[in-house]
Amino acid sequence: MEVESVLLEPVVTEKTNAMREEKSVKYVFRVMSAANKLQVMDAVRKLFNVKPIACNMSWVKSKKKTTRTKSGYREGQKSSWKKAVVTLSPGEKIDIFEGV
Repeated sequence: MEVESVLLEPVVTEKTNAMREEKSVKYVFRVMSAANKLQVMDAVRKLFNVKPIACNMSWVKSKKKTTRTKSGYREGQKSSWKKAVVTLSPGEKIDIFEGV
């Protein structure tokens, strides 16, 4: 698996912003469903030139979504996705996230 294709996008929410400001800096990424912890840590190391010390993975389950149309309501479902929380060594940070 290519290093560039492991990390799909960063997750930027109020909760993830608070995680970045803690003592142990953590970054959250949406990753490919086939990726494992070692591949994610290697991708973060190579793409951002930082040293990750831990990686926690979890699945975000799908949610139902209802939309209103002209003829009534229509139910659908958002897709499930895999989330990775990467902890960096103390004193390191990813500059792309600063100011977001």
